[in-house]
Amino acid sequence: MMAEVVPHVPVLLDEAVGGLCVAAGEAYVDATFGAGGYARAIMARGGAVIAFDRDPDAIEEGRALELASKGALRLVHAPFSSMVSALAAQGVAGVDGMVFDIGVSSMQLDRGARGFSLSADAVPDMRMAQDGETAAEFLDTAAESVIADVIWRYGEEPRSRRIARGIVAARPITSTLALAHAVRKAAGWREGMAKDPAPRVFQAIRIHINGELDELVAGLDAAEALLRPGGRLAVVTFHSLEDRIVKNFMRERSGEEGRGSRHLPERTNRHLPSFERASKAIRPGAAEIARNPRARSATLRLARRTAAPAWSGHQGGKAA
Repeated sequence: MMAEVVPHVPVLLDEAVGGLCVAAGEAYVDATFGAGGYARAIMARGGAVIAFDRDPDAIEEGRALELASKGALRLVHAPFSSMVSALAAQGVAGVDGMVFDIGVSSMQLDRGARGFSLSADAVPDMRMAQDGETAAEFLDTAAESVIADVIWRYGEEPRSRRIARGIVAARPITSTLALAHAVRKAAGWREGMAKDPAPRVFQAIRIHINGELDELVAGLDAAEALLRPGGRLAVVTFHSLEDRIVKNFMRERSGEEGRGSRHLPERTNRHLPSFERASKAIRPGAAEIARNPRARSATLRLARRTAAPAWSGHQGGKAA
């Protein structure tokens, strides 16, 4: 049965949009439109929004809001890694703020047929853009060692090789519940035990199928290229792999990387800081977590663009 569809609840909405310091007449990018929660909040404060999403469902369902906005909202069906070229095609060279809500949306999780969730039985699809290789196709054709590496790298699951062996033995993988069963059986996990490996394995496969971490790296570089001096960047992440990329990006681009030891000379860096961090990491309070349990793992990081030139992809374009 398909899980009940519930509205996507934006996490740390007030904190993220407040961190953008929205001013009437300024231009903002919602890099992950979803159900439009951040875009709505920016427009309510007088900002104009260009919103990106690679999921065609999100774009189609946002058309009514775009029409009702009377020009305040423009939707772009594209991954946020393509922002620079997509905005250039619309004659936009710079914006005043940008917000990212990284990872899978509640809309994608709660629509069981999309194959993201353990709570509904469906073919494992997991494609945000709804094109390219599905999770089922990957699991049915990839070498055991490749599957193990994906589970280890993106799920940080110590039993990755044993689980990959179990997945290969269970081929063909025809449903999400069958996949979860194969994972749990291989890991020796039973109901009532701590640390169910299935959610971590689903996360790992989803990140691999969608290239999520490389997309995040490219999106942060795009934000650096597009934000005007004084422009604000707000990024909400939901697990350590994402947050580590954002934290390291902001620390590096703000010139905060230390020398590592007091006995070593200070590092010399030919790049002037392109950002300054606007606050410490922000996490949801108890009240928000009670309203929206999916907020529990969220982290918001804020930064302000300086007038220094962009580092031109100095981070390298690939997630570590």
